[in-house]
Amino acid sequence: MSEELLHDEAVNEPQTMADLEAHFDDANPWNVVKNYMEKDTVLPVKIEGIVNGGAIAMVEGLRGFIPASKLSLSYIEDLETYLLKDIEVQVIDVDQANNRLVLSAREILKEKERKEKEAKIASVKIGSVVKGTVESLQNYGAFVRLEDGLSGLVHVSQISQKRVKAPKDVLNTGDEVTVKIIGLKDGKISLSMKALEEVKEEVEEKVDIPKSENIGTNLGDLFKNIKL
Repeated sequence: MSEELLHDEAVNEPQTMADLEAHFDDANPWNVVKNYMEKDTVLPVKIEGIVNGGAIAMVEGLRGFIPASKLSLSYIEDLETYLLKDIEVQVIDVDQANNRLVLSAREILKEKERKEKEAKIASVKIGSVVKGTVESLQNYGAFVRLEDGLSGLVHVSQISQKRVKAPKDVLNTGDEVTVKIIGLKDGKISLSMKALEEVKEEVEEKVDIPKSENIGTNLGDLFKNIKL
């Protein structure tokens, strides 16, 4: 081996014990996953096993546990449906002493859902007429699930032109309704059913008022057909 190659290898190799320790620390998978946790790194993994209360996925050769509550935003009835599924996770707990590595997909899913909702809200147009389904009734109004998955509130004052004391008096959960988007503030959508009702004009009753000279009754008219 040439002196030049020996010199290059010597330059590339760790020179001190501190360098050696740093090198081994960087290679330690527990330090790698801890770094993932600190940086909120998104990791693609495959579900390799289903256990009591969750699922198993490997990260850097370590066995990571994903609690069932961290696999989805909603309740999972059958965890087996996740077996061999590819998902994205983040490291949320690292404990080398107890050989514990906990992963979660929930935070990533929540962020995706938030961005999707923001995009949908950004596309909402004031004045649009849309269809929806009444999903809940409160004393102050009715929440309506719109066709695009967003929800809006029909305030009790916007249900009808007629006075409505409580939404439950005129609406039921599950009713399909047509509403108009009348406002958007801080991500909250205001709706109106009242705005779509036809304005009923009051019909004025015509009253013929007789002329003043005809108001009085002529005595001759009263007695003309009376024979004395």
